Amino acid sequence: MKLSRSLMIGAALAMCTTTAAMSQNLRGAGGASQAHPSTYMYERFATYLEEESGGSMSLSLIGPEVVTLTQVPDALQSELINIGNLLPLFFASDFPRTNVAGDMALIGRLSHAMALAMTEFVVNCEPCQEEFSNKGMVFLGAGASDPYVLITTTPVRTAEDLQGLRLRSGGAPFSRWAENFGATPVNMPVGEQFEGLNQGTIDGTMSSIVDMLSFRLVDVARYVTDVPLGTYHVTSNFTVNQSTWGGMSEDDRATLLRAANRANPTLTDRWGFQLPEAARNAVAEAGIEVITPDEALLEASNAFAASDAESRISADELAGDFAAMVEKWTTIVEELGDDPVALSERAMEEIWANVDLSTYGI
Repeated sequence: MKLSRSLMIGAALAMCTTTAAMSQNLRGAGGASQAHPSTYMYERFATYLEEESGGSMSLSLIGPEVVTLTQVPDALQSELINIGNLLPLFFASDFPRTNVAGDMALIGRLSHAMALAMTEFVVNCEPCQEEFSNKGMVFLGAGASDPYVLITTTPVRTAEDLQGLRLRSGGAPFSRWAENFGATPVNMPVGEQFEGLNQGTIDGTMSSIVDMLSFRLVDVARYVTDVPLGTYHVTSNFTVNQSTWGGMSEDDRATLLRAANRANPTLTDRWGFQLPEAARNAVAEAGIEVITPDEALLEASNAFAASDAESRISADELAGDFAAMVEKWTTIVEELGDDPVALSERAMEEIWANVDLSTYGI
């Protein structure tokens, strides 16, 4: 009987790593391709881990040919990897309380504020912690995208232009936004956007501008409308296998946490700033028109985002907790700016300094 390539590689890795060494030489998976911002983050995390530990801890990066984003939970639970990039929205039934923050997507305006709000929310959310514990996982921080925009094949300048458009939606909040303006949301995997636009089955997508490069939408889209639609921020960048975490000394946990805390803002920096800049350059080179919508559409969109958030808050106390974190971190980010180093230092002071590592995640 032939083993799959992934299983053979995993078995070889397991045989080469003794139990004693696992806490020192960790196996980590970003779950995505080299171009994905999670890979950028994990490469920096590997450097930070060696720096923080003085060389006594290291990270072996496992590529998507072995562990993809959808395989991260199984890889963690089987201990094929010790730490991985988990996206709770992919596993909604396992993380319903954690994903309450995702239903508040429309309020996302400042990427770093949303990422840090998500981090503090999960750290202090008892039912969220229970969800991670039930899956044998430990949460060490989040990141966020740039605010989504409209990428279309027909111009959208006013609210009236949205009437009847078929817009690809990445989740319930975006579907509610589309329906509010008379558009029809279409549930479609992110990887099918290109064909949807190319074949005319959708008129546009509510997405990160980075999708212009990641999914080559630059070749089929004709317009970008800069109406901020919110962020993708329900991530668990460094999700540690609970047995690995529990088997570490408290000092090693602190070392791992410091490295993760330094790396967390690098995901947001890459996803929310570096790649959007590159994407906008590509948009300009392709001659795609970038539209600033009229003030009435911007006001109506912001008003709907606020009312949508209020309806979530009135229905669920956890939504209110998350909204409070967003308000707090918006103030901090407006004060500090978007420097990842300054923000990681502030996160350590505001969030992790208050965590008892003798009990957290155990």
